[in-house]
Amino acid sequence: MNTAAHATSSGEALPASIPEYLEQLRRALAGADPALLQDALYDAEEYLRSELAENPDKSEAEVIAAVASSYGAPEEVAEIYRDTEVKVQAALRPPRPPRQRSLLGRFFGVVADPRAYTSLFYMLLSLVTGLFYFTWVVTGASLSAGLAILIIGIPFVILFFASVRLLSLVEGRIVEVMLGERMPRRPVYVGRDKPLLTRIGEMFTDPRTWTTMLYFLLMQPLGTFYFSVAITLIAVSLACIAVPFVVWFGLGSVDGSIGWHVPVILDDTVTASLVMWTLPLSLLLGVLLLFLTLHLARGFGKLHGLLAKHLLVSA
Repeated sequence: MNTAAHATSSGEALPASIPEYLEQLRRALAGADPALLQDALYDAEEYLRSELAENPDKSEAEVIAAVASSYGAPEEVAEIYRDTEVKVQAALRPPRPPRQRSLLGRFFGVVADPRAYTSLFYMLLSLVTGLFYFTWVVTGASLSAGLAILIIGIPFVILFFASVRLLSLVEGRIVEVMLGERMPRRPVYVGRDKPLLTRIGEMFTDPRTWTTMLYFLLMQPLGTFYFSVAITLIAVSLACIAVPFVVWFGLGSVDGSIGWHVPVILDDTVTASLVMWTLPLSLLLGVLLLFLTLHLARGFGKLHGLLAKHLLVSA
């Protein structure tokens, strides 16, 4: 039976080869999230090539025709992935805070948004991850360049590039969990039936390999910036909130002509003089700055998620 004569539900001929199947699936998922597309293409190619390996006496067209009823035609698979994605994202999405219409309600409502806290934690964590990624890429690239002239250098270079791809998936999971940006859960498919040199060549020529290393290099200055901004804002806001309580609970000394002397280091050799009416203002400023910190963290989280999507996800 001629497989090409069969048609999918949309009237398009059933593909006669795995690349044609993947191309139809890509077209059927046009407009979908790139991370979802990468996962769908990986799963489809993995399944089809496994079936082809288990049936060496059949052609690609025959295998595709046989699995079309179980795995599905490209349009059917695309529809399943779209429906599943909606359900999974709804299940994984943290509870949304009540929608506020007023400006003040939206400003103070950030305290009920879990994404603001996870983004703030990501900003603090990025100092460690950024330093690790930067060190890994710089060290690996330097050793790869130095050892490339030796025989043992070739396996080292391959392992280094493979580790970069693995770390991109790890970072993707961190970004998705903390920042809420959909990231791939599958790597870019690498055909096991291809010659080793071909697979190595594809790894070197894949633009995402190089954009991933660029992302890891950028994470060091970005992580330092995120951490500095987050820790400074948190420290200043908490200090402003703590000053009135330091005075009200008698931890500062009274000066009738000026106000209060509040110690800012433990040995009391340096003090700050505050007038009485500035204490409520200090408390208010600290609270407002704390809410502003959550807003900034959420904003930085969205922007960084878009950067990670652009540099880590296969086009």
